[in-house]
Amino acid sequence: MASLFAGRVLLVNNSGRDELDTERELGRRLENKVLLLYFGSGECPRCQQFSPLLRDFFVRLTDEFYVERASQLVLVYVSQDETEEKQTKFLKTMPKRWLSLPFKDEFKRELELRFAVSDVPTVVVLKPNGEVIVGNAVEEIRRLGPACFRNWQEAAELVDRNFLLAEDFDDLARRSITDPIRRLKYKLDKKTKNEEKKEEGEESC
Repeated sequence: MASLFAGRVLLVNNSGRDELDTERELGRRLENKVLLLYFGSGECPRCQQFSPLLRDFFVRLTDEFYVERASQLVLVYVSQDETEEKQTKFLKTMPKRWLSLPFKDEFKRELELRFAVSDVPTVVVLKPNGEVIVGNAVEEIRRLGPACFRNWQEAAELVDRNFLLAEDFDDLARRSITDPIRRLKYKLDKKTKNEEKKEEGEESC
């Protein structure tokens, strides 16, 4: 999914407004996750009704207060706001884990055309490879809430992070999921050999 934003800058919705502009940074945030593209505006009445629902939906799937482990979900806000100030004002009321395109980035228009967005609010749900799961999930989110993520997760065929150690998941080199098993076996074998050498040393004494 990082390829969709290759050569682009994404802003992290935190107080520092960190920028993700390298392949490694984008990969860390986007790979192996369901991606939501939220086309909306802080001034649009329909968006004003829907945005709090989307905020709650996202938080309940990604905040450790509600879940033991954050879901494999990322959201990029594609602003339809009239000014940068209005975009900033809107994002201040949204989760800090949201990402967004810079206000003046013309790529927003390309995304609108690519995903046939004609009205707001629109939430396009994408697989990690960029394929569309749902063209507009607004009603699904309204109706089902966080429960609909399970359907998207299955459709996206995500690699479950339960099978990966934390250090392996963070490693963008994507080592084999059998590596933890091999490394554990290596440690056990090494431990056994060390014990055998120790016993041999004791016998020789």
